[in-house]
Amino acid sequence: MSERIAVVTGAASGIGLAVAQSLAAHGDKVVMADLNVEAGTREAEKIGALFVRTDLSKREDCRNLIDTALQTYGRVDILVNNAGIQHVSPIEDFPEDKWDFILSLMLTAPFLLTKYAWPSMKEQGWGRVIHINSVHGLVASPFKAAYVSAKHGLSGLTKTTALEGGPFGITVNSICPAYVRTPLVDGQIADQAKVHNLSEAEVVETIMLKNAAVKRMIEPSEIGDMVLYLCSGMSNCITGSTLTMDCGWTAT
Repeated sequence: MSERIAVVTGAASGIGLAVAQSLAAHGDKVVMADLNVEAGTREAEKIGALFVRTDLSKREDCRNLIDTALQTYGRVDILVNNAGIQHVSPIEDFPEDKWDFILSLMLTAPFLLTKYAWPSMKEQGWGRVIHINSVHGLVASPFKAAYVSAKHGLSGLTKTTALEGGPFGITVNSICPAYVRTPLVDGQIADQAKVHNLSEAEVVETIMLKNAAVKRMIEPSEIGDMVLYLCSGMSNCITGSTLTMDCGWTAT
């Protein structure tokens, strides 16, 4: 397909924005979803994308996002589930409403969006579902009960839907990066500093990069490049995979 229709969530900044920019530069039509209307609209205008304000914790908004893409362009070829948040807290203090919200945003929403886009991909015999997962979809860290649980669930959703999509030309994969240089990670640094009673510089050195063989943050554009690869013909046989971009974190 020379011009594909891609839906990207959490696309107003960070990884989602980098993915949207990469797909648009490739010639794809992009539907950008986010709660941040100002930033989302501004960034969408820059790349000729369509912005849809979406609260992914609400099922009706998930439905509306895919319906808007279908009504505007007639199909959905690529779905990139990226939106997410983080909350760092010991389990005994973890707010129950935070658990509910994080699971709805980071696990239920990807399920719903995949479900709603699936018939279009199935009908045309081609589709790409890519979850921006995390190294925490493979291993755990303390004080991140909801985030780690959601990401592990996303790994299971990846494998199950890959098995279902194979006969119809639909591949489903997870990209599992270590820490990426984004506003979300900047917030995590501050949260971790409070929980562990460390300076922010110490958090980066002793927690975030501790397990990495390559001692650096990942750039959002590098995730965009991996998405392009998974949407290309070079990756036709890759499905059901949790692809690590973790600077060697899980090598041990």
